[in-house]
Parts: sequence; structure tokens; C-alpha cells
Amino acid sequence: MNPNNLRNPKLDDILISMAGPWMNLLLAVGLFGLAKAGLLLGVMPLAKFCVMSAILSLGLCFFNLIPIPPLDGSHVVRVLIGMSNETFYQFARYGFIILILILNLTPIPGWVGAAVMGAASIMQGWFGLM
Repeated sequence: MNPNNLRNPKLDDILISMAGPWMNLLLAVGLFGLAKAGLLLGVMPLAKFCVMSAILSLGLCFFNLIPIPPLDGSHVVRVLIGMSNETFYQFARYGFIILILILNLTPIPGWVGAAVMGAASIMQGWFGLM
């Protein structure tokens, strides 16, 4: 994405960045619904596959919200704190290394896992899968 092509760069960058996590969230809801259909039809392998896929989709959703480049959360934070594109791109060059360090040296993976399982429990409750 080239920010120079956006009509409202700040808002559009946030909307574009949030599209992936929102789609993961919607996909998870759809998969939990399909899992319920699988249960009602007695097709347990389908139900299990859909539940596991929904949990994976939630994992991608929450992981993508971590505010470190190249993840989508970094674009949202960049706009909210008013970071210039130049500064962001300089920081983004080291984003992957920073991401690996943070995932290995901080409790963030546990927080993401807790968010995933909390959201999965809520959604499973919506569909009566618990």
C-alpha cells in the first residue's frame, strides 16, 4: 500500500490495517457457526475442524494487532501517535527482529493466547458449542 495514494491517509491507513483482523474475526464467527451445523448434522470431524480453524483465525487476528511492524497493529499505533512515514519505515526495517525478540522475551504470547481463548469461549457460547 502506498500512503500517497490515500484520500485521507490517517483514517484510510487504520481502516486498511484493520481489514485483516476484522476478516479473521468474521471468519472465526462463520467457522463456529459451521461447527454448530456440523454438530447438528452429526458430522463430528467437520465440527472439530471448524472449531480448530476458528481458533487459528482468532490467533491470527490477535497476533496481527501487536503494534510492531510488519503487523497491522503497528500502522494503527503509528497513526495514533503521529509518527512520520520516514520514522515508521526506519523502525519497520528492524520490525521482524524486534518481533522475534519480543515474542521470545516477553509475556506477550501468553496475553495473545489468553485473548484468543477468551474470544473463542465467548463465541462458542454464542453457538452453544460449550
